[in-house]
Amino acid sequence: MELAQVRLLVGDFAACYRFYTDVLGLKPQSGAAEGPYEKFSPTAGAAGIALQDRAVMADVLGELGDTAAGHRSLVVLRVEHLDAYCERITSRGATLLHGPAAMTDRMRAAHLKDPEGNLVELQEWLLLSG
Repeated sequence: MELAQVRLLVGDFAACYRFYTDVLGLKPQSGAAEGPYEKFSPTAGAAGIALQDRAVMADVLGELGDTAAGHRSLVVLRVEHLDAYCERITSRGATLLHGPAAMTDRMRAAHLKDPEGNLVELQEWLLLSG
């Protein structure tokens, strides 16, 4: 089994699309900036992030309705040079909630939220000597 994608159900598709492309720098597969669906691919790795209009999924499942507004997801993106990446994204409008800071002896992380309040963790894995 492999992770295919993390899908975020969003209300303001266009704002989230701009966040993941213009701020985080992910590449959209089709360029569907108005939705209702788009998948983004990081520069490395097989799994991607997908946005889906919350109303479309509510129609599909017939059960989410307004309760989807309270759902939260954590998107984890591995980056190199965390400090430099954080400087770039804050210059493009991102607001860091935490970090960059050590999370363990092997990882540093920073956290921010997208326009829908979904939590995004940026990770930098550290090499251990020895």
